[in-house]
Amino acid sequence: MKNIKIVATGKYVPDKIVTNDDLSKVVDTTDEWIFSRTGIKERRQATIENTLDLAYLAANDCIKNVNYSVDDIDLIVVATITQEDKTPSVANLVSGKLGIKREIMTFDINAACTGFVYALEVASSLLSSGNYKSALVIGSEKLTNVLDYEDRNTCVLFGDGAGAVIIEKTIEPNQANFINRSRPDMNEVLTVGKFIHMDGKKVYQFAVEVLSKSIKEILETNQLTIDDVDVIISHQANLRIIKSVANSLEIPLEKFILNIEKYGNTSAASIPILLSEYNNNQKSRVLMVGFGGGFTYGAAIMNLERK
Repeated sequence: MKNIKIVATGKYVPDKIVTNDDLSKVVDTTDEWIFSRTGIKERRQATIENTLDLAYLAANDCIKNVNYSVDDIDLIVVATITQEDKTPSVANLVSGKLGIKREIMTFDINAACTGFVYALEVASSLLSSGNYKSALVIGSEKLTNVLDYEDRNTCVLFGDGAGAVIIEKTIEPNQANFINRSRPDMNEVLTVGKFIHMDGKKVYQFAVEVLSKSIKEILETNQLTIDDVDVIISHQANLRIIKSVANSLEIPLEKFILNIEKYGNTSAASIPILLSEYNNNQKSRVLMVGFGGGFTYGAAIMNLERK
């Protein structure tokens, strides 16, 4: 248990909207085929922005939303699988673009679509060490760079975007708890090389299993029931996955907030984008849960208390 809370949220999504009908002109598919199987109607495509730009713009939105001082940020963690350069890290360059003058700790992590939840735990642990006071945690992805538009099973699923949060220590107890794990994908069920490759059926089975398990376990670990959390913010990969999880755990679908129809799967950006669109200005307890390539999966319970 870590005494950490979320004090700011923000996002950035590119202006260009790619609809299902747009995709039907370049690949053998239809709006009905995509929407009935995924719940996706459209997604965003970055035309001039790269992964760094997306991350910076989301971070800037997060900071401006609560008039946060960049001078108070002494840790930046970026979750991404689509960074264009091996080094320097996206986080390092975000620090520069934000105009942070001090030399602070910055690094990227790769845990695919669970990356943001992983990054939250890592940043929370570093804050709990006492060496840092404020962390900027970002999920940023330009997935259209790794899409094969001859593969209708994957190219219709993904979009570009970024989301960001600022977390701080708090004197209030029982603020944050995490479950983050991985299962080696030795059979290459979900990989990203030049393009995304995925065995959709196997990924679906894995996702329903681990999302259900993660929600149940993190509630039990915290001695909570689903009524003790205000909202579930799940990785937005497929609406059918979320419906299956809700049904298996007997949780009303209304407990989950959704935006997959607008953005598709944005990998590590999915959860923070959704979190930024959670329009509750009161103190809230949020349950975040995700899964991704690797295989990775994880969950977090944190208090959201925007400044």
